[in-house]
Amino acid sequence: MVRGLFLFCNDLRLHDNPALARAAAMSDSLLCVTGKWVSQHNQPPFVGRLVYGRNREAFYQQSVKALYDSMAEIGHPLLCEEHISLHSVSELISRHAITHVFRSENAGFDENNLWQKLVNSHPNVEFETTPSHTLFAKDDLPFDLNDLPISFSKFRRKVEALEIREPIADIELLPPSPIQAIESIDWICADNTSPFIGGESEGLIHLKQYFSGSSPLSYKQTRNDLDGWDYSTKFSPWLALGCLSVRTIVDYLKRFEIKFGQNESTEWIMLELLWREYFQWYAHSHGHRLFTYQGIKDQTPDTNHCPQALESWMKGQTQYPIVNACMTQLNETGYLSNRGRSWWRAVSSTNSD
Repeated sequence: MVRGLFLFCNDLRLHDNPALARAAAMSDSLLCVTGKWVSQHNQPPFVGRLVYGRNREAFYQQSVKALYDSMAEIGHPLLCEEHISLHSVSELISRHAITHVFRSENAGFDENNLWQKLVNSHPNVEFETTPSHTLFAKDDLPFDLNDLPISFSKFRRKVEALEIREPIADIELLPPSPIQAIESIDWICADNTSPFIGGESEGLIHLKQYFSGSSPLSYKQTRNDLDGWDYSTKFSPWLALGCLSVRTIVDYLKRFEIKFGQNESTEWIMLELLWREYFQWYAHSHGHRLFTYQGIKDQTPDTNHCPQALESWMKGQTQYPIVNACMTQLNETGYLSNRGRSWWRAVSSTNSD
């Protein structure tokens, strides 16, 4: 008998979730759990900083609540933990005699580090990872990850002709859970002033609305505007937590192009999704080196940390009005435009020298 445990992470959805579908197909019983995977990289000078800001925390809580509700609709309880850790998962494995643990593939170093610790700690349990966060699976790539192209342009030329699989069917039924009911949970979300509402249903509503209008046909011309809802796709918050599947977005894009035609702007949307794809595999390829002070080139940067300057920058109280405006927007909404991020990086880099 396969007693399964599925650990949600950045895949908070029931549509196009191959990892959850795999767990459902293999398991006689299935315990589904979600929570923040514990980070190990809260080091100086950032000790004590929040992992999530106010708006992202609210978005995360809304997304978990939406998944909880969706699971309840198909008659399956979702266990919501504050954290997914070695201790918490090990306790569940022992308590419910778990034989198999499932998850979606993840590009995060901390998440993969925790997963490996679980594998090492439970040699008699089967652990299975299924890709669900990218357009392509690792085996689809025409190169080994150690030979990942050093630039996006080179990556794009190698992958743009690859077939993108269609999204799989929504999950509508799961094996019975070993737990029968979930105690009431306080779902009062963190205070936020963001226009983004977390959750799979909200992400799908936004996706449908975006591709029901003409905005995709002018995306390339408007994508660098500083403010406004329709000038860019705004898919990223839902993509980040897996409330939206990237393959589902491509499916909507293709159907839009069949109906309204393909132009430079629709092609640019696909280009941006390939940019995301590149950096997902970039994280897989470089792993922990992305988080070291020396970086992937093993070169110590010529910078100095000034706590006062950092605080001024974070609060939007620098000598640069445009940076202040961007930081105010970021603090109030949790969002920063593409052009704002470009200026923000350039001025911040200059100011740190």
